[in-house]
Amino acid sequence: MSFNKDKKYHLDNEISLEPLCRSDAKDIFRTIDSQRDYLGKWLSFVEHTKNVTDSEKFVESVLAMPEDRFEPVYSIRKKGEFLGLIGFVNSDLRNRKTEIGYWISEKFQKQGIMTRCVKKLCEIAFEERNMNRIVIKCACKNTASRGIPERLGFRLEGIERQGELLSGNVFTDLAVYSKLKNEEKSR
Repeated sequence: MSFNKDKKYHLDNEISLEPLCRSDAKDIFRTIDSQRDYLGKWLSFVEHTKNVTDSEKFVESVLAMPEDRFEPVYSIRKKGEFLGLIGFVNSDLRNRKTEIGYWISEKFQKQGIMTRCVKKLCEIAFEERNMNRIVIKCACKNTASRGIPERLGFRLEGIERQGELLSGNVFTDLAVYSKLKNEEKSR
């Protein structure tokens, strides 16, 4: 099994996952800046993303990661248009486990796009990165986000009480979902 960090994935003729690159910073900032209220309700980084330089620093932090700690992040695109981001975080290569994080622009919600993207990242994690366990954490009240791991056969492990600090200095509980490699094969 080998993993190519520069590989682009096509979900169909329109939707693709493209490895994060420096030129994505402007699209990331533009999307966040135009949807602060919507995205900021569930994503703590929105409050701290004040200008394009903040998005450039985020992209650079991903790209500058040493090879042994590199966490793949992808821009989600539809016919080239930026929709959002998805990627791996908090990977533990020794214990072969990782977490998937994601967000998508409001106008592309409820179209099944993110569910398909998460499904693809599960395939990448299990087949190309040789992971055994994937975790997804969602704010308990974010039913749209929670629906994704539920549709994909993840198991709810429990609630991480006050697991994330959101905008306005408000803590939210997180629903913690997981899926094991042998569970993916049995689906």
